[in-house]
Amino acid sequence: MVASGWRFLVGRPLRAREVSREQITPVEGLPALSLDALTSVAYGPEAIIVVLAAAGAAALHLVLPVTIAIVALLAVLVFSYRQVIDAYPGGGGAYAVCRANFGPRVSLLAAAALVVDYTLTVAVSIAAGVGALTSAFPGLSPATVPICLGFLAVITVLNLRGLGDAARAFVLPTMVFVVGLLAIIAVGLIHPLALHAPQPGRSLLATHGLEAVSVLLVLKAFSAGCSALTGVEAIANGVPLFKQPRAVRAKQTELLLGGILGTMLAGLAVLARRWQIGPRSGQTVLSQVMGLAIGRHWAYYVMSLTITLVLALAANTSFGGLPVLASLLARDNYLPRLFSLRDDRQVFAVGIWALAILSGALLVAVGGNTLALIPLYAIGVFTGFTLSQAGLVIHWSRTRPPRWRHRAIVNGIGAAVTAVATMVFLVTKFTAGAWVVVLAIPALIGLFVRIHVYYDRSQRALGVGRVPGKPHARRTMVVVPVTGVSRLTQHAIAEALSISQRVVAVHVVVEDAGQSAGRDRELQQQWARWNPGVPLRVLHTEFASVTRPIVAFIDELHERHDDQIVVLVPVVRPDRLRDNLLYNHLDLVLAAALGTRTDVVVARAPMSLHLEDAARTSRPVNRYQLGKDELG
Repeated sequence: MVASGWRFLVGRPLRAREVSREQITPVEGLPALSLDALTSVAYGPEAIIVVLAAAGAAALHLVLPVTIAIVALLAVLVFSYRQVIDAYPGGGGAYAVCRANFGPRVSLLAAAALVVDYTLTVAVSIAAGVGALTSAFPGLSPATVPICLGFLAVITVLNLRGLGDAARAFVLPTMVFVVGLLAIIAVGLIHPLALHAPQPGRSLLATHGLEAVSVLLVLKAFSAGCSALTGVEAIANGVPLFKQPRAVRAKQTELLLGGILGTMLAGLAVLARRWQIGPRSGQTVLSQVMGLAIGRHWAYYVMSLTITLVLALAANTSFGGLPVLASLLARDNYLPRLFSLRDDRQVFAVGIWALAILSGALLVAVGGNTLALIPLYAIGVFTGFTLSQAGLVIHWSRTRPPRWRHRAIVNGIGAAVTAVATMVFLVTKFTAGAWVVVLAIPALIGLFVRIHVYYDRSQRALGVGRVPGKPHARRTMVVVPVTGVSRLTQHAIAEALSISQRVVAVHVVVEDAGQSAGRDRELQQQWARWNPGVPLRVLHTEFASVTRPIVAFIDELHERHDDQIVVLVPVVRPDRLRDNLLYNHLDLVLAAALGTRTDVVVARAPMSLHLEDAARTSRPVNRYQLGKDELG
């Protein structure tokens, strides 16, 4: 029942040749990998204005030149990541660039920064979307965290179905958002409909500036506005997710993203300067622009709800990027190998689950509060920007393709600018919470290194890469714990005899003031009448645990014989999953007791329990599940 319900949610298994169905086109790449960047127009321009507002109304005219500088940096980044896609079509973005040009240490810094950024992107996007929803409907505020987790659950399930399904599900709201906002900007530039309408809320602009207009203020405004560039790298990280030819389609998506985002940022900055928009209580800058351009009518509310939805869905960018990055790290032995495995839907499910758990824990920790997350935001991605740009400078100087000097100069300028933005972020946001990122990135690097060291040691211990000696067979003795004579015991003995002719059944009797003697004789008499051709050994103990005498018996066998010992535990498989609670699960207890030993194999002999056929003899089962970790 549970399995069928889950299969309904995530879909049927896909064959390897069907994986192209879940790969995406450039248009689908916008909602799949670019929503984070596109929706940053909801908070990027506002971040600039809030910083400039500290110097009063006289500084608000700087919003346009600061935005133009950000759009210019966007153009450099788009150009750079198109080159990354060409040079490293296997995905990985900054990690792949740094691994090839700087070596493992710097590449781990890039990877750790991206992991932090992707996790924060999910939390910030969902919290911002739910924050917009609770602003429109204040009665929902007490349910902020459950609503956040609900959005997260929906996005997680859609990505477990496949990125293609998630992308197609998000195409419509993405197109409504992009087309609607571009139309609003056009109306505002050509003929605003509500320019003189009263604006809700009160102005938060100080009459006397609290801070003088200075180079530092402009740098702070530039760095704050650079939060609008988060997500630009996700396309280069997720190149393997595109349809063939992957690199061409990914570059088309990168160019499409750059054109749309640059146009929206520049348009909003022109309108903000023209209308002298400053911070207002209860109103975002984007809300003010929309209200002045088209009025607060049905179109305004449709766009507001759309923005709420796409802000929450912007978390999908991380679900497209992080699992691919994690698979590359796992392939290089910096994360557990599970992260490199695809599931039945041909997706990196472990990476998706890990991202969902980390971001869900972060949302719960901050109570779904966007303001608590913003100081942590953008540092990770700008670290990746800087490293990838610097790595490309080395790449061009080494490979020297046509016009390599021109490319290296552009990337060098990009690396310098993003490095300055990163340092300003760190200095200005450190005490506000950025210190968490400063600690988290080295901690992740330490984790990657420890995992890599473990894999190196284990490979040497296992002799990976060396030809081992010839294997030598050993005789096998099978120990079958039994509780009595029954069809289950018959089934287990039959399975044991199919493994080896040397089989012994064991039964544990707990001594209880002489009453056990009668049960002991009764079981031995039943066993003699049945005569399965296998001896029965009765083990006595004064303790409640049945595992201790079985372990002692196995130790005794090892002292007398040099055999491989298999403990084969009879297990009932009930018709209904909930009926599992009615059994003692001796297999799990023995697996826990013997799981760390290398001289014993613990296996189980499962038998299906069909209550309606209880009076008939079941058909024999000709297979058993064997393995030391099978029962863990």
